[in-house]
Amino acid sequence: MNKRVLVILLSAFTIAAVCSYLVYRVVGRRLLATQQNTTQVVVAATDIKLGTVLRDADLSTSEIANPVPKGVILNRKDAVGRGVVSNLYQGEPIMDSRLAAVGSGGGLAATISPGMRACAVKVDDVVGVAGFVTPGMRVDVLISGNPPGPTNTNEGPKVKTLLQNIQVLSAGTDIQKDGDGKPKQVQVVNLLVTPEQAEDLSLASNQTRIQLVLRNPLDTQIAAPPGTAMATLFADKNSAPPKPAKTSMSHHTAPKTASRIYLVQVFNGSKRSEEKFVSSEEK
Repeated sequence: MNKRVLVILLSAFTIAAVCSYLVYRVVGRRLLATQQNTTQVVVAATDIKLGTVLRDADLSTSEIANPVPKGVILNRKDAVGRGVVSNLYQGEPIMDSRLAAVGSGGGLAATISPGMRACAVKVDDVVGVAGFVTPGMRVDVLISGNPPGPTNTNEGPKVKTLLQNIQVLSAGTDIQKDGDGKPKQVQVVNLLVTPEQAEDLSLASNQTRIQLVLRNPLDTQIAAPPGTAMATLFADKNSAPPKPAKTSMSHHTAPKTASRIYLVQVFNGSKRSEEKFVSSEEK
């Protein structure tokens, strides 16, 4: 073989080897950087409903870019056996805040926040706002009845707003939110209340009639209605209030009496003089 051709082949081989090595280094660094910028997290393998106790089959893993959200679960063991307190969707990273505490199980109990209570209220079609009280709604609680004490007997039954802006936890045995807003006929509604509110609600459910009033979830303002009595409903609110009687101030002036003048004649010898005097009453 020609020596010149051999040199050319060796030179080409050396150049190709160097180029291949450089390309390998560049691509390898990029792949390594990509792997270091992702983290494997636990995600939902399918849509998971509120109250479900997670199983290993409900979970999967996925790579997400760094930094990972705070509270995301990285190990399946940290999620298995815990109840879901909010609906999860397929492929969604599972956050610790979306799961109940370890050992609390699933169902309605898992959705109760620490320090709060679920209080059951018996309802009918009217009390339940014709079936539109569904989980996730916000309601006001009104009570009506005869207040104790002899002073309120003349006014008849009264109605008063007992609680405002209360969250509905469940309607009957259903703890799922209705995305379509369809009415559901139920007999019991569970409300999320504080322990003090639970006492008031329990006493009111035994001694008065309860009415639920549906409100906009975005309306968080607390009103201060005074309450209404039966006597107030039958009062004629459209009639004008009676005008106060005008009192005329009459000034009685005592009639002036004519002055009395007394004429006195005085005789002094042959001289006569006259003197006039006003009566003592006029003076």
